[in-house]
Amino acid sequence: MIVVGGGLGGFTAVQQLRGRGFAGRIAVVDPEGVPYDRPPLSKEFLAGSIDAEQLLFVEPHWFAERGVDVYAAAATAVDLPDAEDDDGRVAVTLSDGGRLTADRIVFATGGKPRALPVPGGDLDSLLVLRTRADAEKLRAGLVPGARLAVIGGGLIGAEAASAAHRLGVEVTLIDPVDPPLVPAVGPELAGRLHAMHAAAGIRVLAAAPSEISVRDGVHELAFGDGIGPVSADVVLVGIGIVPNTALAEAAGVEVDGGILTDDAQRTSHPRAWAVGDCTRPRLGDGSPGRRAEHWESAMHAGTAAAAAMLGQEPPAQTASWFWSDRHGVHVEGVGDMTAGDTTVTRADASGNVQAAFRLAAADDGHRVVGAAAVDGGVAIRVARRMIDRGTAADPARLADPAVPYKQLLK
Repeated sequence: MIVVGGGLGGFTAVQQLRGRGFAGRIAVVDPEGVPYDRPPLSKEFLAGSIDAEQLLFVEPHWFAERGVDVYAAAATAVDLPDAEDDDGRVAVTLSDGGRLTADRIVFATGGKPRALPVPGGDLDSLLVLRTRADAEKLRAGLVPGARLAVIGGGLIGAEAASAAHRLGVEVTLIDPVDPPLVPAVGPELAGRLHAMHAAAGIRVLAAAPSEISVRDGVHELAFGDGIGPVSADVVLVGIGIVPNTALAEAAGVEVDGGILTDDAQRTSHPRAWAVGDCTRPRLGDGSPGRRAEHWESAMHAGTAAAAAMLGQEPPAQTASWFWSDRHGVHVEGVGDMTAGDTTVTRADASGNVQAAFRLAAADDGHRVVGAAAVDGGVAIRVARRMIDRGTAADPARLADPAVPYKQLLK
């Protein structure tokens, strides 16, 4: 087996292949070498509270002990045999001139940061946050008194702005959407979360830069609509990713805004699977669904791919889940906050929105289809069980802080 990509999806596929009894050789191909975790890059690693070694999923010797070869190189081409050729081999060409062959391949190629589509949006001095090297470069510029402009108020932008502010950096957070994250957590909670930036002393602009220039190491971000320019020593662009599909597409695998996969992560070629941010699910009617870019979804995908490659049944899927951290609070979400037709919120002791539940009408009342919470792990665990079990939900009890969350399951 060859796994191209060392993120969580690729690593999980390797881990599961061994754990499920596969005894053949496995190769991991990634320019960064030994796989490591990405979410801490915009949080603990950026803030300096953990080091590069603590990012690793496992100790480096884990791979050698389990017969897994790690190639610190890029895959430049993949040749797949004819779909009907039972004896054909998958071949992967490496950037160092090497060539690997295998019976099957997993594309875990991830995504690349989306470029800012304005004049100056392609400046080499603009930073992104996708890899350990990106985080190290960004952290080097986050010295007390430095001016940081963060373009994009989503999860990564918010996390990086929060971490930089704690380091004594003067931060401006820029996003035309006010508030960001509504599809992920609902408007009520999104409003509370976004307001935390200004409350912490971060300048927040509900705008989009029209042009970026740099002179003598200082960036100037220009805006329309009467908004004055923003000067920054460091500019971080975090406006989403574009899935890395070129390798798979060139190999003849079907792509449509992501490598298309079924629920077992199979692609259009019988020797190829795909996991993680590079993928897009094919729905039951054949149309492409929405891509998932969260940590747990990559882990589930790696597990499903390994099981399918070995002819085994993967664990039952549960509602999707994500988390984030900013300004000392922990945010979690589960399910789909864009589905359903009703939102119910629950306030904390200070009157702030602590949790939001998205409900869908059912014959016998309502069902929870999504939930999000601030420092509300119990709420999310309960909501996840309700989603997975299809438990009937009483909107009044969901909103009542006097009703313990666990009682909602009864």
